Amino acid sequence: MSNYEKITTGMGEECGVFGAYDMDGGDVAPSVYYGLFALQHRGQESCGIAVTDTYGERKVHSKKGLGLVNEVFDEEALEGLKGNLGVGHVRYSTAGATKVENAMPLVLNYVKGTLAIAHNGNLTNAVELRHELEYTGAIFQTTIDSEVIAYHIARERLKTAKAEEAVRNAMQKIEGAYALVVISPRKMIGARDPFGLRPLCIGKRDNTYFLASESCAIAAVGGEFVRDVEPGEIVSFTKNGITSDKSMAISPKKQARCIFEYIYFARTDSTIDKVNVYHSRITAGKALAQSYPVEADLVVGVPDSGLVAAKGYSEESGIPYGMAFHKNSYVGRTFIKPKQSQRESSVKIKLNVIEEVVKGKRIVMVDDSIVRGTTCANIIKMLKKAGATEVHVRISSPPFLHPCYFGTDVPSNDQLIAHSHTTEEIREMIGADSLGYMEIGKLKDMVGELAYCDACFTGNYPMKVPTEDISHAFD
Repeated sequence: MSNYEKITTGMGEECGVFGAYDMDGGDVAPSVYYGLFALQHRGQESCGIAVTDTYGERKVHSKKGLGLVNEVFDEEALEGLKGNLGVGHVRYSTAGATKVENAMPLVLNYVKGTLAIAHNGNLTNAVELRHELEYTGAIFQTTIDSEVIAYHIARERLKTAKAEEAVRNAMQKIEGAYALVVISPRKMIGARDPFGLRPLCIGKRDNTYFLASESCAIAAVGGEFVRDVEPGEIVSFTKNGITSDKSMAISPKKQARCIFEYIYFARTDSTIDKVNVYHSRITAGKALAQSYPVEADLVVGVPDSGLVAAKGYSEESGIPYGMAFHKNSYVGRTFIKPKQSQRESSVKIKLNVIEEVVKGKRIVMVDDSIVRGTTCANIIKMLKKAGATEVHVRISSPPFLHPCYFGTDVPSNDQLIAHSHTTEEIREMIGADSLGYMEIGKLKDMVGELAYCDACFTGNYPMKVPTEDISHAFD
């Protein structure tokens, strides 16, 4: 990219996985395509679909590429993907560089046939496992930790009678966060890490079963939500029905759902582990209004994940809720901008302030997080330029103080503004009239009884983590 620079705003998302198995033999590629479309918010860097026919030659057909789902797949591409069992993936790079080899699903041909695998999450022991495999002759095609999982499943499959047993044996070796969808010639398998860090759920439409990162993707294909895959559970779908193995499960008290799914990642219309995302964001906004009341004329949210929290703030405070921004929906998370116009804020490409709404008003602006601070500062500048007299910032997460090792692209400490600055210093740097972060003690109100991981705020990791940043260890 010689004349252009790649701009990523805010925080990196995760990935999304989607699997479909039509027991009646119909083609599933269109369903996988629409499922991935509904999960596009989880990753805009690359995507892919792999399908196989459980009745015919059992060959895996796959296509993947860099870009959005509708950029990589057209009608012709989907026509070529014939098969009643399929898996798809949308990717945001948390480990491994942006190149097409790192796109998923990964397709492996080995002695027992073919495996296709899609993974959301990050392994904490990927480096050791990869080195171990390399010293026994393994050759890697990618720089992503998902290939380490695929190798282990394939190896274990040589010693086991069933593919799901191979998945369980691999789970005993891998550590970290993962939601997996694996297709073998005659079955679809879903697995979730014992902590439940990454979400995965089951859906059904007539005689087709689905596995998806979020319930919104099941709704998008006209399916009915059945249940969440439980933390540590392996579910297997064959023509004989569904089997479940919970031998890897741990006590519910030790589980650790990623709290950021509820604050930011998940789509507002999803429900994860029986907790509705819309409701959890309303709760967060109300908590902010209780902790940081202020005299103001209007509450606004930064699209998209700040909007519902802003509604909660408005309901609790009694200050009217307004729409201050127009969002350009046709811009992905990452885009390029000419170097000459670097003075121009990249935020303006995505967001425009509606001057009529904010002029002459004291504004409460609710957003989900402050990572580096630059985006927030630009938005405040835009509001004040449009005539807002005061901008009071409320953030529906506590300050980021620690890196995430579980598949969320929270940057290293030196890039986290809260790591080296006080709240008052950050307020001054972003140009806000006041600044209030979510109180750590109030996070639990968002998820009720669920045990969750808040290590990016507290440093209390649910498991042993690497002493160094592993996100680009293989690049």
